[in-house]
Amino acid sequence: MKKIISILTVVGLLMACFTGCGSTSTEDGIVATDGSTSMEKVIGYLSEVYMEENSDVKVTYNPTGSGSGIQAVLESRCDIGLSSRDLKDEEKAELNGTVVAIDGIAVIVNPENPVKDLTIEQIAGLYKGEITNWSEVGGADAPVVLIGREAASGTRDGFETITYTEDLCKYSQELTSTGDVVQTVASNPNAIGYASVASVKDTVKMLDVEGVAPTTETIQNGTYKVQRDFIFVTKKNAVLTDAAKAFFDFATSEAADDLIVKAGAVPVAR
Repeated sequence: MKKIISILTVVGLLMACFTGCGSTSTEDGIVATDGSTSMEKVIGYLSEVYMEENSDVKVTYNPTGSGSGIQAVLESRCDIGLSSRDLKDEEKAELNGTVVAIDGIAVIVNPENPVKDLTIEQIAGLYKGEITNWSEVGGADAPVVLIGREAASGTRDGFETITYTEDLCKYSQELTSTGDVVQTVASNPNAIGYASVASVKDTVKMLDVEGVAPTTETIQNGTYKVQRDFIFVTKKNAVLTDAAKAFFDFATSEAADDLIVKAGAVPVAR
């Protein structure tokens, strides 16, 4: 009899393990999110305010990267995946992607710099060290000073992905915050940098890119090219828990727009 009980106990434990592995958070009031490190500020602002207003809910965030977040949704290991890239065609077969915010990245120079407009190709040429003097793009006869963010920065990841300069940039300085980038560019007439549009101060000049200025309108309608979507990923034919659905609805509503702006991103067009 003891042997039978032992066997049943082991079987029960195994079944519990298999049931727990790969499941979304079914505990009442828990909303599990997983994915993009670039979306840390957005999900942080949204979840903090939501939890303040809904004390019975806890929103968790696992910063694993976009691909891992997408995979976590596919394997039902989280409620909402976070992605700073568009879903691939094969992923769309099983997943839904909902744009929650837009990451608009401004290319900035010192106000004394006469350059007003650059193409994506010129921006890439500058940051790859192929263009080393401002006179090559219509500026003064002066060396280009390349300012960027540290390797772990989500803004850097977005900028390099959009301009096809990943692992190719020849930075003069790699700084740890947007504020440092803005301040450094503001103090050097030969510097160029990048920062989230919402974080740019009037101490620097935002460049047009291929004739389009970085404004809320041009970012929302897609004509400004240095941008990417921040996406909530959910599984097709799967029902979110009540808590996850309520948080999803809040984060994708107009009520969240001000929080998205505070996080340095641009709300979607309504």
